Amino acid sequence: MRSLAWALLMVILFNLPTLASAQSNVLPETLYLGTRLEAVTPEQVISGLEAGTVVILSEIHNLNSHHQHQKSFLEAMAQNGIDRISVGMEFLSFVGQTYIDQYLFEGLAEEQFLKNVNWSGDFPTYRPLVLFPKDHRGETLGLNAPRTLTSKISKTGMESLTEEERALIPPDFHLGNALYFERFKETMTGGGHELPPQVVARYFEAQSVWDETMANVASNYMEKNPDTILVIIVGDFHAQYGGGLPDRLRARGVKKLVTISQVNLKDLSPSERLQEVLPHPKYGTRADYVWTAEE
Repeated sequence: MRSLAWALLMVILFNLPTLASAQSNVLPETLYLGTRLEAVTPEQVISGLEAGTVVILSEIHNLNSHHQHQKSFLEAMAQNGIDRISVGMEFLSFVGQTYIDQYLFEGLAEEQFLKNVNWSGDFPTYRPLVLFPKDHRGETLGLNAPRTLTSKISKTGMESLTEEERALIPPDFHLGNALYFERFKETMTGGGHELPPQVVARYFEAQSVWDETMANVASNYMEKNPDTILVIIVGDFHAQYGGGLPDRLRARGVKKLVTISQVNLKDLSPSERLQEVLPHPKYGTRADYVWTAEE
């Protein structure tokens, strides 16, 4: 008996590296808990959603698999009995809300809608997301500030705004928090880029106006529509590590918030894949859930 136990122990010890490797293998097309490497299904996430929740479902822009995840998540919400679903779009400005409503509910032709909202880029990818609320008792929201406003801020700073332009900025405006700025600065100055501090500061002002505007529109909408679930489609940097949009939503009174950060594993080493999914030693948990793709 003792020799058998010893033999089993040797087998376990011999295979520990393999077992550890298997446990740390980050797979594509998998939804993980943000706190540890444990896979969950979209249905498990959806089962915990209740009316009045804001879901941030991020993307790397133009990554098709991320858009497919967004579409399938919305469809799964409906299939799991959620009867009122709204969608908030980073790429649409709140000043164009009338045109969005006309497109969804009043028969405005798509070509005219895209012209009216100054859409640039690939719309077919986003069309299913924009149209989804039409058949699910919800609304599609333009969340962002006008691009002319954020473009001017990034070039000449907030002090250059006219009174009319300042009126577009949400009340009680705050710049993003210190850790968010640190990550933003690393992104802006990484890869050998040398930017003067004042340039980085202006770009961060524009980024903060972006986040605050989205948070303001979303929080106001949820206050008036507590029986809906709002899914926000937004670039991943805005959603990561609790900075940016999650931080400003909470500051504006959103208490029910779920964050899903989408990542791309393509060309990453096993250790780099782990870094994408597991909590960062300084910035903490990337999101409540991390959804992987390899494209």
